[in-house]
Amino acid sequence: MLNFRISGVIVLLLAGVLGAQTKPRARDLGVPFDGTPGPLNAITDVKGVEVGHTTLISGNGALKVGVGPVRTGVTAILPRGKSSKDGVFAGWFTLNGNGEMTGTTWLEESGFLDGPVMITNTHSVGVVRDAVIAWKVKRGEPDAEDYWWSLPVVAETWDGELNDVNGFHVKPEHVFQALDSAHGGPVEEGNVGGGTGMICHEFKGGIGTASRLLSVKDGGYTVGVLVQCNYGQRDQLRIAGVPVGAEIAQNSFRHDDVGSIIVVVATDAPLLPMQLKRLAKRVPLGLGRTGSYSGNGSGDIFIAFSTANPGAIDGKGVHQIAMLPNQQLNPLFLATVQATEEAVVNALVAAETMTGINNHTMIALPHDQLHEVLKKYNRLTK
Repeated sequence: MLNFRISGVIVLLLAGVLGAQTKPRARDLGVPFDGTPGPLNAITDVKGVEVGHTTLISGNGALKVGVGPVRTGVTAILPRGKSSKDGVFAGWFTLNGNGEMTGTTWLEESGFLDGPVMITNTHSVGVVRDAVIAWKVKRGEPDAEDYWWSLPVVAETWDGELNDVNGFHVKPEHVFQALDSAHGGPVEEGNVGGGTGMICHEFKGGIGTASRLLSVKDGGYTVGVLVQCNYGQRDQLRIAGVPVGAEIAQNSFRHDDVGSIIVVVATDAPLLPMQLKRLAKRVPLGLGRTGSYSGNGSGDIFIAFSTANPGAIDGKGVHQIAMLPNQQLNPLFLATVQATEEAVVNALVAAETMTGINNHTMIALPHDQLHEVLKKYNRLTK
């Protein structure tokens, strides 16, 4: 972990390897899940995908707008890694629109994602969007379609319960750091990047990831999911089908489903944009397993991309495109549902108790109590 101080804010560039190896994940606690995970059980199991975080944490006590406390950050997901300028086929879907994901109008029209997917807090979408353009310009060449323009995809969830969200603490240099530090391998989870100040089912939430590996007969493809979860009521939380939220009721403070969740789905299966939109539409089925009902105040927005068909975005010549027939999509749909469910639980397990503005404290999901509840319902794997 590399620490820098910029304008009085501690910046944590999370390489992810140490944290991901030492923190327990849901399976380590005996939580049962369906399906076969990839080697890392992360979105980076899809070859070429890289993830980077910049985490901003500083200050304590009373809120002073523009000063802190700061509990926020930015997360970058690069479909083909930071060294590639090749776009990918993509599709997106919104289940409930009380949120934002920029760049989706052209993504819907063109079928391509040309650049990273960025996730941050609600009031930092603009600066992150502009910084991505600056980052691409700095690299010195037009995009694969030979245009000197960009419509970045930037999504958000609200961290104003813990963070000085109106202080605009995410700066362009933090976006550059998340992009430049992006890497394959294990992905840091919990209170990191855009998920630093987030809340999920009235526990501390944040970033989570998981993957599924399809059988050889189903093509051997990989589906990876990354979530920034900031949604849900405590009493609705289900883990492995068990009413965990109702059983662990302490420190509950909401009476409604508010917040948001952003979900990024990656696959190496050769899918076209309309098929990827169908994949994104399966995300809510995974969220439903955890107790989400997508309340009126929730922004539930999802994007899916495929790393197959390299070079398809190139503006010259006739391209030969590979695709799976629709009749072979069911295993990918199921994998998306399964990986989404596990990614949310991984976020809850990885998150740590955090105190933010005005000494608001958000407790983490207590691992010992989770273990006892799963044991009570005979749902432990070990």
